[in-house]
Amino acid sequence: MTNKTMSGPVHLPDPTRPPAPTPGCDVCEALDRQRAQAEKAKNHRRATTCEMEIRRHPRHEGQQ
Repeated sequence: MTNKTMSGPVHLPDPTRPPAPTPGCDVCEALDRQRAQAEKAKNHRRATTCEMEIRRHPRHEGQQ
């Protein structure tokens, strides 16, 4: 017999918004400052690179 119930909705982050740095993480905060500076300078490639690095940076234990 097949289960006919549906699972809940999937919630994905908004890809148009920059990722939030992990609070208290010097690396994430530095990358976020670099991202903001790159956006101000209209260097979209660098800003995107910083965003990718923030997203890939491991979350620190106890800080989520």
